[in-house]
Amino acid sequence: MALELHPLETVLRERIVLLDGAMGTMIQRYKLSEADYRGKRFRDWKGKDLKGSLELLLLTKPEIIDEIHAQYLEAGADIIETNTFSATTIGLHDFLFPEEPVAGRKDRQFFQRVVNDVDLRALVHEMNMAAASIARRAVQRAEKQTGKRRFVAGSIGPLPVTASISPDVNDSSFRAVTFDQLRQTYFDQVSALVEGDVDLLLVETIFDTLNAKAALFAIAEVFEKTGKKLPLIISGTVTDRS
Repeated sequence: MALELHPLETVLRERIVLLDGAMGTMIQRYKLSEADYRGKRFRDWKGKDLKGSLELLLLTKPEIIDEIHAQYLEAGADIIETNTFSATTIGLHDFLFPEEPVAGRKDRQFFQRVVNDVDLRALVHEMNMAAASIARRAVQRAEKQTGKRRFVAGSIGPLPVTASISPDVNDSSFRAVTFDQLRQTYFDQVSALVEGDVDLLLVETIFDTLNAKAALFAIAEVFEKTGKKLPLIISGTVTDRS
């Protein structure tokens, strides 16, 4: 019995498929203020400034994200990416985790508190669900207008910390995070994206192979847990520091 192809695989056998472009640079065009990022929900936030937390706009300015998706679809994109490049507990901690590291250095104990933080994990789930929903509505409108099949890719970006590289130039043996902490932060994101019904997953611009392995391990766990397997695209960033 032949396995049924995913709709994306069917389209790929027929023609070239176009991915959308960057989200961050499009958002920059709106010249948003701190108040814009905060919105009503985070107006009284007592922590760090939130300007620059692009994923927060999913909750405070969803109409902007929707508008950007629509522009890419109108330009001919077949696949649009959710605005979730940094929508992980570790990816958002610089903005939304209130604690500061002990002795000024972010270490494994610090990031364990980050990945276990109940409020931050709930916010990550909400953001990824919202991102999938916003992108899906944009795709459905485009499909209705053109009759052309479009797809939503759940964007999974690199993290600000890596498992292979020390953030301390004076201590090459130091590692800020463990593999399991990376796996957990990716698992929370991927679970929400799959629950939000994206069509495929896109592991973006990974520059640390161990981080990539953690992301793929988490994805495999979610697939096994949910019984749902989606197409997966992996893109990497290669740097030459020799």
